[in-house]
Amino acid sequence: MSLLAIGAAAAVLTGIGAGIGIGLATKGAVESVARQPEASGKIMTLLILGCALAEATAIYGFVIGLLIVLKL
Repeated sequence: MSLLAIGAAAAVLTGIGAGIGIGLATKGAVESVARQPEASGKIMTLLILGCALAEATAIYGFVIGLLIVLKL
């Protein structure tokens, strides 16, 4: 039963971390575009790349959580 709790906690914590990271990245991108509108193309490209990496981290955590739970 404790492995089930560890797996669920891993999946939830990585999801929370990714959500916070994506939120902070979006905040920074919006502030940057507000200060320099002519650089919005480069900023959006970097924002999408950063969000994809943060989301990949959440997916990895979810998969590890599932592996722990299903290993029972």
